[in-house]
Amino acid sequence: MTQRSLVKRDPVPSFVLQNAPVSHLWSKEQWWPSDVAEHLTHVVPQVNFTAVAPAVTLEDLSSLGSDVFLTSKDDVTKQPAWITSEVGKPDASGKSAAPATIVLVEKDGGVLDAFFFYFYSFDHGGKVLDIEFGDHVGDWEHSMVRFVDGAPTAVYLSAHSGGSAYTFAATEKTNGRPTTYIAGGTHANYATAGKHCHDLPLDLLCDQTDAGPLWDPTLDYRAFWYDPAANAFSVAGGAGVGGEEVEAEGAGWLSFEGKWGDEQYPIFEHGQYCLSIGDLEECQFVSGPTAGPIAKNLGRTAVCQREDSCTIKSSL
Repeated sequence: MTQRSLVKRDPVPSFVLQNAPVSHLWSKEQWWPSDVAEHLTHVVPQVNFTAVAPAVTLEDLSSLGSDVFLTSKDDVTKQPAWITSEVGKPDASGKSAAPATIVLVEKDGGVLDAFFFYFYSFDHGGKVLDIEFGDHVGDWEHSMVRFVDGAPTAVYLSAHSGGSAYTFAATEKTNGRPTTYIAGGTHANYATAGKHCHDLPLDLLCDQTDAGPLWDPTLDYRAFWYDPAANAFSVAGGAGVGGEEVEAEGAGWLSFEGKWGDEQYPIFEHGQYCLSIGDLEECQFVSGPTAGPIAKNLGRTAVCQREDSCTIKSSL
């Protein structure tokens, strides 16, 4: 059986779409949502900076190994149009030309976790003391709504190496749907607008969010079911461009465990520099993210991706 002949499962339940998050992107965003299929047209699979295939598509992505980096064909410091992806900026209705990826996972006790994945071709890591660190090609972020017997009970928002969880009732709402805020450049997800400092003391590294363009992922998406026991994905349909493309693309690409961007550049390549900060070495460019949705603990029991310390907040 080929990946594209996987059995199609039920479409996304209406209660999932009715309670899906809507997100405000930063008003000064420069790196907008990207279509994963378009992203692949601008990269070449490499291992140790050497090409292992001339090109890649969603249809054959899963054939590549976990050691593969999907490496930009262009000099990213020139910020080509596919990197900034202005075409993905949502319009006045909230629709982005870059389809979101919805993954549905059924679990014991009447639980259904609905994951909403957002992809960007570039992540701007931020500045510390006006020095830029942590930029990389490829960026996967997500939110998740947990349903129990069809009723929404909790929301998880990914941010950097962690995230935060809230009761569904606690979240800000837009027409009854949870409202989130996506940070400029880093694309971390937050439940409130404003400044969000992270990882470093003295507020040296902060994300910025505000009520910028509203993104409604239900207007354009590819959707899938995931079976944790079989570790397999199947197609659930879609809407907009995502819905038009998903049948031909299949679900196999979601099993790719390699990197969605360039390997960390050597010193001086593309202007690369690294500095020691305490016990850490921080570089302007780092390697692209490992895998995509498959790496986000889809089979989790707790609401949080990191299950060992998961607090579900009842207020913002």
